[in-house]
Amino acid sequence: MGDKQKASDLFIECLENEGVEYIFGVPGEENLDFLDSLSRSKQIKLVLTRHEQGAGFMAATYGRHTGKTGVCLATLGPGATNFVTAAAYAQLGGMPMMMITGQKPIKKSKQGRFQILDVVAMMGPITKYAHQLASSDNIPSRVREAFRLAEEEKPGAVHLELPEDIADEHTDSRPIKPSVARRPSAEPKAVRLAVAALEKAKAPVLVIGAGANRKMTGRMLRQFVEKTGIPFLTTQLGKGVIDERHPLFLGCAALSSGDFVHRAVEDSDCIINVGHDVIEKPPFFMKNDGVTVIHVSTKTAEVDPVYFPQIEVIGDIANAVWQMKEDIVPSGAWNFDHMLAYRKAEVEHTKPLADDTRFPIFPPHLVSQVRASMPQDGIICLDNGVYKIWFARGYTAYLPNTVLLDNALATMGAGLPSAMMSAMLYPTRKVMAICGDGGFMMNSQEMETAVRLGLNLTVLILRDDSYGMIRWKQANMGFEDWGLTYGNPDFVAYAESYGAKGHRVESSDHLKEVLAHCRDTPGVHLIDCPVDYNENDQILNNEIKELSAKL
Repeated sequence: MGDKQKASDLFIECLENEGVEYIFGVPGEENLDFLDSLSRSKQIKLVLTRHEQGAGFMAATYGRHTGKTGVCLATLGPGATNFVTAAAYAQLGGMPMMMITGQKPIKKSKQGRFQILDVVAMMGPITKYAHQLASSDNIPSRVREAFRLAEEEKPGAVHLELPEDIADEHTDSRPIKPSVARRPSAEPKAVRLAVAALEKAKAPVLVIGAGANRKMTGRMLRQFVEKTGIPFLTTQLGKGVIDERHPLFLGCAALSSGDFVHRAVEDSDCIINVGHDVIEKPPFFMKNDGVTVIHVSTKTAEVDPVYFPQIEVIGDIANAVWQMKEDIVPSGAWNFDHMLAYRKAEVEHTKPLADDTRFPIFPPHLVSQVRASMPQDGIICLDNGVYKIWFARGYTAYLPNTVLLDNALATMGAGLPSAMMSAMLYPTRKVMAICGDGGFMMNSQEMETAVRLGLNLTVLILRDDSYGMIRWKQANMGFEDWGLTYGNPDFVAYAESYGAKGHRVESSDHLKEVLAHCRDTPGVHLIDCPVDYNENDQILNNEIKELSAKL
C-alpha cells in the first residue's frame, strides 16, 4: 500500500480531495497536529476568526452559496460548544457544513476529565452525522461519508471529532474519490396527477420555498410561469428564485397571516408548493376538506397539523417542474384577476410608506433606499430582527441567493459573518450586512477579521437601543414595555477602532448619500442608522389586515 503517512496529513489530503478551499475557525491545543498539516496545504486557506460561532456561520454560508460543504475548525469543550448555534443554523437552513473538533487522546490521557464532554453525542441531534475518529485507517471513508451526507438533499451539518492521539498515528490508507451522484427524476404518473389537478382548477397558484433556492430550479420555474401564466409567491427562504419584478409576482409570505399575499393564496383552489420545508413558518395553513395542495420536492412532505398535501411529486425539483411544464395545457377557465388585485393594492399601500422621510429612519423607507443603492447582483445579508419582516416583504429580489436571511433557525448574530463570506466568494459584487444593534453586538468582534481579510463590505446597523422584535411582540400581546432596552457603544468610534470606516446617518437624504459612498469606496464600512419602529404594529398588523379584508 506504499508508505505510511501521518493521520493529520491524510485528513488534509482527504479535504483537498473533496475540493475544500477554506477552513474557518479558532484552533486549540488539541488541533495542533491538524494545524501543522494544514500549514503545508497549497489548496486550503485557514481563515482565523475571533469566535467559533462566526467561523460556523461563515462555513454554513459558503455551503449555502456554492452547494459545496463549508468547513470549520474548533478545539474540544468550549470550542465545540460554541459551534452549536452555527450547526443548528446550517442544519435547519439546508446548508452543507462540516465541523471538525479536537479531543484529548482517547487511548490514554493524563488529564482526567479536564475539558471533556461528549461532543459527538451533543452534536448528534443537530447534525446529519456526528462521528469520533477512533482509527486513522478509517479517516478516508468517514470524511467521504460526512461530505456525501452534508451535500445530499436536504443539505445540512456534519461533525467529525479528531482526537490528538489519532491525529498523530501513521497509516497507509488513501483518500476515496467522490462519486458522481444524480438525483432521481420524479415519477411520470405523479406528474400526470399534479397536472390534471392544475388543469381542473379555477385559480391555481405557485408557492416557491427554501428547497427551490438551489441548483437549476429558478430557470425551470420561470419557464413554467411564462408558459402557464400562473402567478407565484415566495416564502422568505424562496426569495429571488424568480425575479420579483415579474408581473405575476404576488409577494413574499413574511407575516404569518392576514397580509395581502395571504388573501391572494386564500383565493386559490389549487396550490403548487415547490421546495417547501416545514422548518419555515407556513406560507399558508391547510384545513380538512380545503384546497388541493401539490407538494413538489426532493423528499416526501413532513406532515404537520397545517400541512398534509394530497398530491406529491418527488424527485429532482427542476426536473419535476420541467416535466409539469411539458405536460400542462393552460386552461381558458383560469382566472387570476382577484389575486393580482391584492398585489396591486400592496404596491399602492407600500409606496407612500417607502417615501416617508421621517427621522429616525422609517423601516419601509430604509428598505427602498437600500434597494435603490444595491446593483442587480448585489447581496444583502440580514441578521434577525423586526427589519427582517420589512425586507422580506418590501425588498425586491432580482436573483437567487441575493437576499440571505435566516427563516429557519432565525438566529441573531449571523448577519455579519454571512456577509463576510459573501464578500470573500464574490469580490466583485457589492455586499451589505444589515443588522440590528442587538444581533450585531453578538458577533461584532468579526469586524477585525473582515478588516484583516481586506474585504469590501458595508455593515448597516439599525439602531433602536433595544431588542426591537421582542419589544414589538411584547406590545402586541398587551404587556408593559419592560426589560428589553440597553445602551450601545459609539458605533462610529467602535468601527474605527478596528480600522474600519464609521458613518452616522443624520437624515433620510444623508442615508442615501452614505449608502452610495460606502458602496463605491473599498474597505469595511459601518453605518450607524437610527430607526423608528413605533408604527410596526399599526402597519404590519392592523392596517394591512384591514386593507386586505376590504378587497
